[in-house]
Amino acid sequence: MTAHARTTQATTADAVPTLDRSPGSLAWPVTAALRALAMDGVEQAKSGHPGAPLGMADISAVVWREHLRHNPADPSWPDRDRFVLSNGHGSMLIYALLHLTGYDLPVAELKRFRQVHSRTPGHPEYGMTPGVETTTGPLGQGLANAVGMALAEKTLAAQFNRPGLAIVDHRTFVFLGDGCLMEGVSHEACSLAGRLGLGKLVAYYDDNGISIDGKVEEWFADDTPARFEAYGWHVVRNVDGHDPAAVRAATEAALAQGKPSLICCKTVIGRGAPTKQGHQDTHGAPLGPDEIARTRAAMGWDYAPFEIPDDIYAQWDARKAGAARQQAWEARMEAYARAYPKEAAEFRRRLKGDLSPVFADTYAAALKTTLEKAETVATRKASQQALAALAPAVPEFLGGSADLAHSNLTTFPGAVPVTRDPAGNQIYFGVREFGMSAIANGIALHGGFIPFVATFLVFSDYARNAMRMSALMGQRVIYILTHDSIGLGEDGPTHQPVEHVESLRLIPNLDVWRPCDTVETLTAWHAALTRTDGPSALILSRQNLPVWPRSEAQVAAISGGGYVLHESEGVARAILVATGSEVKLAVAAAEALDTAGIATRIVSMPCRERFEALTETERAALFPKGVPVVAVEAGVTRGWRGLTGTREEGVTVIGIDRFGESAPEKDLWPLFGFTVEKVAEAVRRAVG
Repeated sequence: MTAHARTTQATTADAVPTLDRSPGSLAWPVTAALRALAMDGVEQAKSGHPGAPLGMADISAVVWREHLRHNPADPSWPDRDRFVLSNGHGSMLIYALLHLTGYDLPVAELKRFRQVHSRTPGHPEYGMTPGVETTTGPLGQGLANAVGMALAEKTLAAQFNRPGLAIVDHRTFVFLGDGCLMEGVSHEACSLAGRLGLGKLVAYYDDNGISIDGKVEEWFADDTPARFEAYGWHVVRNVDGHDPAAVRAATEAALAQGKPSLICCKTVIGRGAPTKQGHQDTHGAPLGPDEIARTRAAMGWDYAPFEIPDDIYAQWDARKAGAARQQAWEARMEAYARAYPKEAAEFRRRLKGDLSPVFADTYAAALKTTLEKAETVATRKASQQALAALAPAVPEFLGGSADLAHSNLTTFPGAVPVTRDPAGNQIYFGVREFGMSAIANGIALHGGFIPFVATFLVFSDYARNAMRMSALMGQRVIYILTHDSIGLGEDGPTHQPVEHVESLRLIPNLDVWRPCDTVETLTAWHAALTRTDGPSALILSRQNLPVWPRSEAQVAAISGGGYVLHESEGVARAILVATGSEVKLAVAAAEALDTAGIATRIVSMPCRERFEALTETERAALFPKGVPVVAVEAGVTRGWRGLTGTREEGVTVIGIDRFGESAPEKDLWPLFGFTVEKVAEAVRRAVG
């Protein structure tokens, strides 16, 4: 007998009412299965968060069984709906959903929840679990990722859909909790989503009134519906999150809107746990064997842990319907390809993440022009020139600046604001550095675009956690960070980012480029675009910098992150290594040392991460043992101490281990010791 067929019969001795197994009831088998898997997984691991899965089970059943268009057999189907669990601590909910609907996530993996190398980590991780669209857990960022996904869908549809042939037509559903809404990034992203009219974005707010510390009314009493209405969202208030009919009606209304929707679902955290539901104890700790037994009894669920009857699997299985939807889309795609072969080929290329066939030639032409012009310009200007030169070969560019487009120089010929044209390619993010970066992650995850975002380097602190998530997920997001170090001048220490470059270098899998001229800047852009396994940050100057003469071999060596830019005649007695604007200072010091009979080598190191990825032999060739090294960078010094990885002599560093000051740039360099005399003296001391 299956679970949904069992009833508890009344007896004359002790009347027990028949269990109500209708939708929305605690004993509804569809959601009882979800709740059982969630509490079993957390109990097995002795770690996790059962409260949200138990509380959102009814909402999940409506969304996943009635509205989510997906194919478990092909999690990468381009026109699938996207689902994001922004309150990622409730990860057993999405694992149970993926398992029940037919993804390649067997029950054995549910039993290994939170264990080493399992496909069910403590928080959902992109690329580890089939069907997980983004890594969530840092609250609010999943919601911002969902905004990026919805924005990508709308823009891609505007660029490629044709009358009667909509090859891009999907929705983005996101679950979120109080914590997501308390985080500031939710304000940034959702405000912009309302302005952009992202009508295929539907968010479900798990309004259970509980967080880790207890009842949120003590510290979170916002009128959340009014807040989202002010953003321009469609809002459905006071939906009973345990009434499938109410959730269904709210969802259908949301999908008919031309703007994003927030469905505010009143729920009970840990619903079904008789003595713990509604209490903060269910948020982040296993229920325990006794409470699980009571919960099973309340649900009329008397199966063993992780056991699901076949008829319940059948009710959840989405494979047949998903395959039919994908086949219909593929037929539509074939018709599209017959009618628009050029557009179809471009669409497929972009979804694969490949660069255009003309990109290599476009870059080669841009490099030739850059070398011939040898312009003395700020590297932020060099970056704009690179954008202008490469953009015709990169139609998948989609990005912009946090209200600094004309300072970051992210405008270029052919840039069209998406606020004026849904098929545009330039986003005016407003002063929203964190939201901007998290939205960019969502755009990258969606596919079809290469996002770039920009702000002042000093404000990368606001964006940092989203930058970390770009690196963790291996997403090709390009960060343009201008106005580096004390070169900013009069704006003073609040805007002079002396510690930021080194701080960004601490993020694993983030390439940090600090080019010294137009040639290195263009090379950095090329490296960022051709990289497909992670993000890149381009650190750019406001002040003008000269172009240095290079051989063809030197130009080719830039992509390795470190190379010999200049070498005196004779055997070098010291090595000067520098980045960005300080390369100019190193060259001037080398010339002074040549006059004094001290031969030097100058190593330009625009990307330390690329240099560190070289072989030990390659690094040793740049920094031979026994030759002292002096590093010059207008930032904190700590990271340069172990530069070469093979040295015993150590490295002398000329940098800044304090905050800057407000003064004209020309006065700040000597104030902080960035002079030819100081660099030359450091070399003299190093060589003895």
